[in-house]
Amino acid sequence: MKHLADFSRNLTGLSRRECLHRFGAGLGSFALADLLEAEETAGAVAPKRFGGLPDLPHFAPKAKRVIYLFMSGGASQFETFDYKPQLRELQNEGAELPESYRKRGLLGMSNNQAAFKLVGSKFDFQQHGKSGAWVSDLLPRTASIVDDLCIVRSMRSEAVNHDPAMIYMVSGSPLPGRPSMGSWLAYGLGSESENLPAFVVLVSKRPVDQPLSSRLWHQGFLPSRFQGTQFRSGNDPLLYLSRPPGVSRDLDRRTLDLLRTVHQRDLESRGESELESRIAQYEMAFRMQSSVPEIADISGEPESVKTLYGTDLEKPGSFARNCLLARRMAEQGVRYIHLYHPGWDHHGALPDNMETATREIDQGCAALIQDLKNRDLLDETLVVWGTEFGRTCYSQGTISSKTGSYGREHHRDAFTFWMAGGGIRPGTVYGETCELGFDIASDPVSVNDFHATLLHLLGIDHQRFTYRFKGRDFRLTDVAGEVVQGILV
Repeated sequence: MKHLADFSRNLTGLSRRECLHRFGAGLGSFALADLLEAEETAGAVAPKRFGGLPDLPHFAPKAKRVIYLFMSGGASQFETFDYKPQLRELQNEGAELPESYRKRGLLGMSNNQAAFKLVGSKFDFQQHGKSGAWVSDLLPRTASIVDDLCIVRSMRSEAVNHDPAMIYMVSGSPLPGRPSMGSWLAYGLGSESENLPAFVVLVSKRPVDQPLSSRLWHQGFLPSRFQGTQFRSGNDPLLYLSRPPGVSRDLDRRTLDLLRTVHQRDLESRGESELESRIAQYEMAFRMQSSVPEIADISGEPESVKTLYGTDLEKPGSFARNCLLARRMAEQGVRYIHLYHPGWDHHGALPDNMETATREIDQGCAALIQDLKNRDLLDETLVVWGTEFGRTCYSQGTISSKTGSYGREHHRDAFTFWMAGGGIRPGTVYGETCELGFDIASDPVSVNDFHATLLHLLGIDHQRFTYRFKGRDFRLTDVAGEVVQGILV
């Protein structure tokens, strides 16, 4: 009876599905949960899913999956999508940031500068597409698909240093320990694939100006099976996945069956949910021994697709290659794919560094959107291009009199994202900043608003999507967030 009482206490807070699994089928059912094809209904929608909560989605979704292109380091809006010709004029006059702005307190590492010289972009902008959106000459290929994009120029954050700002952008809190967005979606919606993780991370292989840690794709207080799975460049995308020489598939299978038996005995005596996560992860790894090498092999892609993504496609770990892998994963049902491209922390020598960074991502971004469109996947795939914060309208340090080179400091109060597909209104520019680009002039979008909108497009009411932990119902949007209706179709 004592064991039964202990087991009962361990059921507190579990969903109806988890309770039924524990009482009805034991660990064997948990081990094979992702193998069972579940038909979930929400209105007229009945997607094929592996895992997820039985009451989700709350309503018919516009998007089935997310590809998030994250420019880590703080990409400057002034050299990409927020055209401010006034800054160049003011720079020529030798103007400084007005005292009215400075009295409010500057953020970041430039507080002790002797002067705060305003600096315009060294690069020209042009209007593109039917929308007439202004795009920097650094991004000609992205400019060619601008009518597929919704450019949000009024993003704002509450964090101004890299680590808390990146954590905030992916988890809704500047403090580590909360689940990342991908983990929330893996937990709530499950996967459309039985052979690939619901949440995959890809990191460009390039010099890193700011460290990227697994905290950015951690599951927080959710069960460990919802942590993001990082795919690496090279011949072995997942560490320790390949079988050692001499180990057959049959031996692997028999080993997992034995482990299941051992864990089942532990579960009966201790009732620990982490045992269920562990065996589920073993089972997924077993299936990925076949699926991962297949999805990482792009040799069978048509020449037209390879041409679309450009010559960088042949470089392992390049952004272009990761974009193609993201499309292949989306096609195979991965729920959330997060690409990190570091290299945007330009405190100095910004013009040269921006030329490098934009050249690395421009063709990949445009190719991904076009590739998804060609395969009729864009309408059901939400693509996001973003960063953790923007940059200041004034130069950090002096502006070089010889080369015109300059740098920009971190700025949390106004920066730019773009979104495409999955229920987003295309050919739109949303929000504006003031003439200096320092403040938001209209339609501010907070990080919580962004998360609420992303969940809404996936059919989730962000206020109802919670997880109880230590006596509190947590959610991705914390205690704030409003859906940004102005960017939706």
